[in-house]
Amino acid sequence: MTSNTALPGTAQPLRNEYSERRLTSVNGYAMAAIGVVLVLVALSRFIAIRDDMDAATVLLSHVLPGGLCVLGAVAIFAGLYTLQPNEAAIVTLFGQYAGTDRAEGLRWANPFFIKRRISLRARNLNSPALKVNDKRGNPVEIGAVIIWRVEDTAKARFEVDDVDLYVKLQSEAALRHVASLYAYDEADSDDASEITLRGGLDDVALALRTELSARFSSAGVTVTDARLTHLAYAPEIAQVMLRRQQAEAVISARHKIVQGAVAMVEAALTALSERNVVTLDDERKAAMVSNLLVVLCGDKDTQPIINAGTLYS
Repeated sequence: MTSNTALPGTAQPLRNEYSERRLTSVNGYAMAAIGVVLVLVALSRFIAIRDDMDAATVLLSHVLPGGLCVLGAVAIFAGLYTLQPNEAAIVTLFGQYAGTDRAEGLRWANPFFIKRRISLRARNLNSPALKVNDKRGNPVEIGAVIIWRVEDTAKARFEVDDVDLYVKLQSEAALRHVASLYAYDEADSDDASEITLRGGLDDVALALRTELSARFSSAGVTVTDARLTHLAYAPEIAQVMLRRQQAEAVISARHKIVQGAVAMVEAALTALSERNVVTLDDERKAAMVSNLLVVLCGDKDTQPIINAGTLYS
């Protein structure tokens, strides 16, 4: 625990800021053995009492030593506790933070210590799909899975009421904020090289981890990983955006088809000219190019028309 000291007459700090400090506990097996020995000693003292002994001898030689051994055994057994792997005990003494014990197994500490266990294992938070507005104002649904663990047990215990609830609420806030920084895809962006939610998943995940780390630091929580698990347009605009994507796909396909058709026509004219198969003037070349483009770029099969006359009639 760190506290700020103030000079007399100055404002006092509103609260203390806590950070974890290690508590050194004692091997619990050794202390349990000592407790068993004390119990045996107490039993031997009580069993050794005889009827011919006077009260003072019984009190000083048997009852008092036996009672002290019993009290010592009770204190020892009351101070025993166990910790599982990746588990810690936050220890307080009469409301004051005493330290954190991370040693696993059977341990012993002051029996007046209050020990509260806290898990140090990695935990998964599967954020539900949230409806947010992207950078362009389009409503989208976005969800993420976040892997986190407690790093500073003192902050996780004393800086927030419920670390699980804190992580959940801050994760939703961070996800909403990050989603508002990017457009959904390239079609929604003015710059083709701009990072988008759909195209820059790794960059968005990095930005989300950075945002979460900043928000979780005050609670002693570290983010192991964060990834988007759900990304889609909101239902009210999903059909419109689907038609737009379909139109973009058709335009892209048409562009490829036209490029291929022009290359094929150019190759055909070059081959006819090099091989002297037929000599065409500019007007006939234009007609041939037009016919070839109609055949190559059309959606439907073309119907051939037989010209019984000459090329010019």
